[in-house]
Amino acid sequence: MTVAPRFIVDDSAKDPDADIWFAEPAGFTPIPLDLLLAPPESSAARELRTAFAPFLDAAPGEVARQRFVAQVAEGQQLLAALREIGTVHCSIGLHCDDIETAGSGGRGQPLSSFLTLSWRHTTVSSRAATAARAVASADGHMYVEYLELPCGPATFSQTVRTPSASSGLPQVPLLQIHAHLPHPDCKRMVVLTLSTTAVARRDQYRAILKQIAETVSFDNPLEADTRAAR
Repeated sequence: MTVAPRFIVDDSAKDPDADIWFAEPAGFTPIPLDLLLAPPESSAARELRTAFAPFLDAAPGEVARQRFVAQVAEGQQLLAALREIGTVHCSIGLHCDDIETAGSGGRGQPLSSFLTLSWRHTTVSSRAATAARAVASADGHMYVEYLELPCGPATFSQTVRTPSASSGLPQVPLLQIHAHLPHPDCKRMVVLTLSTTAVARRDQYRAILKQIAETVSFDNPLEADTRAAR
């Protein structure tokens, strides 16, 4: 017996100004960008401070509290930088590796990832040409693949980069898998990027990103469901 997939509809899917819809598989937790980047004196910012209050109160001392505040500020700076380049959605992924490791009690180690959805302006062209051009001119992109998805043409690629020593980041290779999906207006494109340090699991993460990309729709699927129910 085939069991129909179950979806939880987020409130953002009902936003009248939304221009893209997609679904994430289990294991991903959305990051509330609007809340974390709210203006300091806004009601959303006060809501954020209220949410963080229990964590600050539970800290063992002032040093720990200041460290927590600094880490939150660093995270906000990263999210602000992503928003400046067109990112409108971020999620943190946490999954259990299928391969057991020694001393793990019969379970695989936890694997983390970071998913972003960003808009890019493009020159007016056919969607197929835009999708192909997105990876043809990109430096270091490997394993390029062109597919026809329900939402239209798309190209997939991946990169592996190591932060420079001067960046202050851990010198650990970072795998990034990209999906480029041109919008029907032929003037912009959605870029889905799934990043992880679990480079050895590139095939599995590529499958996850394809699964997400296959759910992308530029037409409101909830309206279609409503019409079908009438």
